[in-house]
Amino acid sequence: MRLPDGKKIYFASDFHLGIPDRASSLAREKRLCQWLDEIREDAAQIFLVGDLFDVWFEYKNVIPKGYARFLGKLAELSDAGILIEAFTGNHDLWMRGYFEDELNITVHHDVITREFNGKKFIIAHGDGLGPGDNTYKLLKKVLRSPLSQWLYRRLHPDTGVGMAGWFSRLGTKHGDEPEREFLGPEKEWLVQYALGILEREQIDYFIFGHRHIAVSYPLPNGSLYINLGDWIRYDSYAVFDGKDLELKFYKAK
Repeated sequence: MRLPDGKKIYFASDFHLGIPDRASSLAREKRLCQWLDEIREDAAQIFLVGDLFDVWFEYKNVIPKGYARFLGKLAELSDAGILIEAFTGNHDLWMRGYFEDELNITVHHDVITREFNGKKFIIAHGDGLGPGDNTYKLLKKVLRSPLSQWLYRRLHPDTGVGMAGWFSRLGTKHGDEPEREFLGPEKEWLVQYALGILEREQIDYFIFGHRHIAVSYPLPNGSLYINLGDWIRYDSYAVFDGKDLELKFYKAK
């Protein structure tokens, strides 16, 4: 794909809509919608790179309550001809057609490779990539299996979504813990994943979410690793203008 003159590609992740309470989630949702409104004039494409919701589980005829402003804004932009692609994350991995059918948004469940203006991109949420975290990798395989999802859908939606929210609250809180800071290339599994790929082929940009750190880190041979941060602490995103990729921070007007 070659970008038309004046057009850009935007990347953002880890909105975690729904936590820690309704009021703060709603405020975050409104900021997101304001940002989407502001970028619509020059956006050729938008990538939403996972964990858009803190809990998301699609039943055949039911989706979680809420997020009307965000979903409506995505529908509006999609209907206006802006190409939007989304990724499942570890909090919203059970997407099964709603975004495609209702919003005309392609949903990716794994790593993708794209080329824009001669630059090669690898894009993924990032959970389960790189060395280590073997317990989660096994759990992810179990949770993504059709049998697990079929069994979970036997639960009433109030029970199923409620249980998912309870388990989410038991996990890492997305605050100021030390692991939410950049640990250096030797300890960052996604950096190690990127370095492994660079041993086989040249990639210009690696774009991930998941780690909740907003960082732009140079890699060998002019490659660049970007972690998109989140919209809990940073309101961060990346933008490609056809020549360069830059990590930015949204300031609401």
